[in-house]
Amino acid sequence: MSQAGTTLQPQQTNHKRMIWFVIIFILIAAAGLLYVKWWPYYHKSLLAADTHSIGSSILGDLSTMTPSWEAALDYAIVYFESVWKAAILGILLGSLIQVLLPAQWLLKVLGKSSFGSTAIAGMASIPGMMCTCCAAPMAVGLRKKNVSVGAAMAFWIGNPMINPATLIFMTFVLSWEFTVMRLIVGLMLTFGVSYLANRFVKDAEPIDVDQMITDAKPKGSFLSRWGRSMGSMILYIVPAYVLSVLLLGAGRVWLFPQLSESSANSMIAILIFAIAGMLFVIPTAAEIPIIQTFMALGFGGGPAAALLITLPAISLPSLLIVSKSFPKKALFFVAGSVVIFGVISGLVGSMIF
Repeated sequence: MSQAGTTLQPQQTNHKRMIWFVIIFILIAAAGLLYVKWWPYYHKSLLAADTHSIGSSILGDLSTMTPSWEAALDYAIVYFESVWKAAILGILLGSLIQVLLPAQWLLKVLGKSSFGSTAIAGMASIPGMMCTCCAAPMAVGLRKKNVSVGAAMAFWIGNPMINPATLIFMTFVLSWEFTVMRLIVGLMLTFGVSYLANRFVKDAEPIDVDQMITDAKPKGSFLSRWGRSMGSMILYIVPAYVLSVLLLGAGRVWLFPQLSESSANSMIAILIFAIAGMLFVIPTAAEIPIIQTFMALGFGGGPAAALLITLPAISLPSLLIVSKSFPKKALFFVAGSVVIFGVISGLVGSMIF
């Protein structure tokens, strides 16, 4: 056999192995999302269409609440009962991204700081429909594979912000105006702000994918590599995640203060709720009953529109989860952008709703 034929055979074998790994990842992701997201959300959409409600506010009765560890534990229990399946799936997929998806393929598609990589990642987020904390481990996995900041961030933000199920629930429970506002701002955050975040990367030198070694075998067996990836992700993510949820649960009465009727639609109310929404953590679509409850209590459309954007986009726990995977300046930029878009949406909402 010629030297060329000998060299070609391992490359073909590696190529077939990479294809199988990608197929296995897609099948696992599809099965997990079908069980955790797609099938339950199908039934929830029928409920929303029939009753114009998807449940009560996860915040509880803030008028009788005081900051305490009991309040922290109560919220953490309700929250994790709602998200634990999605959280496990997010950590599972985040670890599998690191061991199943080939680095060369990811870099070709998502490794550039161009708008194209950002757009592809944003569109890939749509089927996920994860909340910001459950999508965060996958963003971490993408960054560990050297995916660009803009692409990883678009995938992270796009999951909650352009979630098609949430948009459907919103139309039935709130109004089409809320849905249109959420979609427009969600697209700007997912594709625009994420793309601009690439500017905060110091080492933005393009990676020459063609020069990468493609026939080098990973060190260790698949199970050992996956075990290391899963273990490090759990040790890094879970403690900060749980503690920050407890902290926010204890202080939610401070984050969402009771306002008088005269100030419920003021600029200060919009700003307070925009910042609170950016920090607070909720399950997927939980912003809808929260907004519904606040508006029933007499709050204006301004704070409601601010929460519509800032509650799902990011949160303090999700920022902590991804804090070592993104440049700090990029995270501050995204957090500030979410608040600014929340305030703008609040000002528009105070005139519309």
